[in-house]
Amino acid sequence: MGTTIDQPIHRERSVAREPAPDLARIYIAFVNAYMVGTPDGPWVLVDTGLPRSAALIRRRAAARFGDRPPEAIVLTHGHFDHAGNARELADRWNVPIYAHAAELPFLTGRSDYPPADPTVGGALGLMSRAFPTNGTDLGERVRALPHDGRVPGLPEWRWLHTPGHTAGHVSLHRERDGLLLAGDALATVDQDSPLSMLNLASEFSVPPAPLTTDWPAARRSVERLAELRPYTVAAGHGAPVHGSHVADDLAEFARRFTPPSRGRYHDRPAVIDARGVVDVPPPVRDPLPRQLLTMGLIAGGAYLALRQSRSRMRATSASKRGWPRMGSMIGFTRR
Repeated sequence: MGTTIDQPIHRERSVAREPAPDLARIYIAFVNAYMVGTPDGPWVLVDTGLPRSAALIRRRAAARFGDRPPEAIVLTHGHFDHAGNARELADRWNVPIYAHAAELPFLTGRSDYPPADPTVGGALGLMSRAFPTNGTDLGERVRALPHDGRVPGLPEWRWLHTPGHTAGHVSLHRERDGLLLAGDALATVDQDSPLSMLNLASEFSVPPAPLTTDWPAARRSVERLAELRPYTVAAGHGAPVHGSHVADDLAEFARRFTPPSRGRYHDRPAVIDARGVVDVPPPVRDPLPRQLLTMGLIAGGAYLALRQSRSRMRATSASKRGWPRMGSMIGFTRR
């Protein structure tokens, strides 16, 4: 879909190359966190990656900013792969954590997230059977983002409410250079394709499907992001993409946005309010257990047939050598 980049991000224009030295990606297994800020100025950490990655993030931060802590940690949402180290890092740096008010029930221990939906299929659907959906308690560290759209510590940035993946999901945008941190409102890699996950080929794709619980809202959020006409899109999953084509690519993706054709939240979203999860659709039939049982029965039958075939071959071979079969040796000895 476009040029993929690691860190720092360099943006291409038709008239000149214009670096963006204040955005650096931290890639952790399959998810991104971002450090926003120049090496000699204040900075903010956006998302915190998978659990047990705090030491890695601290090392990357120290290499870029020395011993200066961030002004704050901003969470696009609170899923385990984005808030996995938020409390540990906030305590270590003694900084606040900001998230959308609608996300706070899941970040203060009041509610777990809606159940994951592996029945959407695809590679990520299969993996999601092991994904935790429990909330976390960030205690007094967490607070709501300002209502006016400001991002604490980032005066040029604004946050936008982009629900669908979660009720309180946000994306961050800087109008000056069209820089968009999309979180999981969308992805820049097809997580349902094992091949794409291996080669990390860049393309706009739906938010992580097994954990997206309101598809109409997810579509509206992508449409809203497309209206921004960004030049660079850095998402939670996949490498950042940039270039003059990105705005048109995103607009086309918004136009053809296609939710999964099946799944628990296909027809009805989860209902969430200030208390957390209020109601979820009933689970749909998961074909995997039956498929695994069928595969097990087939494999077991094939194994037994193979053993019987080998047993007959051994018996035939012994008979040709003039030896009695094992069964005929029971109860007597040869003369």
